Amino acid sequence: MKSVADPQVPAGSAVTASPKATPLTVVPVRHPGRWVAILGVLVLAAMLVSTILTNPNFEWGVVGNFFTTKAILSGLGMTLLLTVVVMAIGIVLGIVLAVMRLSPNPILSGASGLYIWFFRGTPVLVQLLLWYNLAALFPRISFGIPFGPEFMVVDANAVITPFVAALLGLGLNEGAYMAEIVRAGIHSVDEGQVEASQALGMRRRLTMRRIVLPQAMRVIIPPTGNEVISMLKTTSLVSVISLADLLYSAQIISARTFQIIPLLLVASIWYLIVTTILTMIQSRIERRYSRGTRRAEPISIWQRLWRNLTQFHGKPPSDTPLSSTGGIR
Repeated sequence: MKSVADPQVPAGSAVTASPKATPLTVVPVRHPGRWVAILGVLVLAAMLVSTILTNPNFEWGVVGNFFTTKAILSGLGMTLLLTVVVMAIGIVLGIVLAVMRLSPNPILSGASGLYIWFFRGTPVLVQLLLWYNLAALFPRISFGIPFGPEFMVVDANAVITPFVAALLGLGLNEGAYMAEIVRAGIHSVDEGQVEASQALGMRRRLTMRRIVLPQAMRVIIPPTGNEVISMLKTTSLVSVISLADLLYSAQIISARTFQIIPLLLVASIWYLIVTTILTMIQSRIERRYSRGTRRAEPISIWQRLWRNLTQFHGKPPSDTPLSSTGGIR
């Protein structure tokens, strides 16, 4: 077989081999500004810790003495109970209101919109006080046929206790916010899913329960977790209606001992502990519902803090050396 010469190469000229590609050395990007910021944060943190430890007005001994007293633990239990019950009321009511809001019936949609408008537009503290003083508007609460005979009449002061007023004020207000969260989650589901279920003969209620809501959970879960954490702190407002929650218990002790700052620190530390636990639970739930939908699962705030403290330099995208021609060897 005859070899065919390249017509573009002149006869008699020597063909030289291309030099071997040499790998490039990847140098990490320097971040001097990051080091300055870290130094400033460390100095401020050291000053804060020094102030907390050396200032005698904090009275950490008093904080330790009252931290696990019976009154404080009882108030903590009331705070947790309120958070659980109020969020259960808010979630159930929010789902019902969101479905009504998306209903093609203008009466149901309008009633839901009016409810959300009112409870989101007035402060929750005002709502608590209104429910607590409901007897001033309605001294008697009757049960019976509307505009007809009454079957039972009770005293409003006997029914609307501080605990009931707290459940009504916080639960009804939370239902308005949860309605908007659920509505956003339902809107995140592709409309084709609903059309496909209707083509299969599924009714609207069955479609909502089996098709729409399960897929909307990925959007509903994160803000719902934030609402739970927010509600834990919002329950402190019930102290104005003399319900013995965590803050009210701390205030009662401080009124007796005149040690206001240490008792406020006791309440704050307990709120921080429970909030931290709820944040960890929320992070695990979010990672569970985000499986198969994201490249990187969401990490907790503590994992993010540790990563930021331990990674100061930019890393190359891979350990594979780059050739001088720009390709990957």
